[in-house]
Amino acid sequence: LIDMEYWLACNEERAAQGRFGAVMCCCGPCAMYRRSCLLSLLDQYETQLFRGKPSDFGEDRHPTILMLKAGFRTEYVSGAVAATVVPDKMGPYLRQQLRWARSTFRDTMLARGLLRGLDRYLTLDVMGENLGPLLLGIAVVTALGDLLVSHTVNWWTVLAIVTMTIIRSTVLSFRTRQLRFIGYSMHALIRIFLLIPLKAYALCTLSNSDWLSR
Repeated sequence: LIDMEYWLACNEERAAQGRFGAVMCCCGPCAMYRRSCLLSLLDQYETQLFRGKPSDFGEDRHPTILMLKAGFRTEYVSGAVAATVVPDKMGPYLRQQLRWARSTFRDTMLARGLLRGLDRYLTLDVMGENLGPLLLGIAVVTALGDLLVSHTVNWWTVLAIVTMTIIRSTVLSFRTRQLRFIGYSMHALIRIFLLIPLKAYALCTLSNSDWLSR
């Protein structure tokens, strides 16, 4: 599932961003910067603060935002190949996702003024990345509330979630020509029952700068 999640993030989400003028997060293991550009922003990168505290765990998203704010371009290269280490147990995976969630929320605040100068699709994409989990969480909580109060199942909510999950997995399977991507639909359960509560916790603990390294 992690393998498929990474494929989706790089070859769908960031590829789409690249088509509209800017990749919003250049992944650490497979990102390259022009040296002169990086040096011009190094002081800002090394002295990143959030609410007055040092912040360094947005090590790939933060320099990307700094590059874009400085007027540089970020592009997606489909032929890039990289190897990286990924979590192989649930605990390290959730710590990684918590760190990423905090980084996403923080750097979205930093990028607010930047979005006005970019394509409208990128504004929509950033809003979806941050508000999508919230809306899905509200839908799930509402459905559970209906079940507890009226002892009825909100089948429209269930149908909408299942339909979107199947469509997404089917498109991935078609694009990759690999049937295994149908199995990515199982990631919806992880997203609903683990990642959405985790993102809510991340939003409530943005001032926590612990690295949470595995």
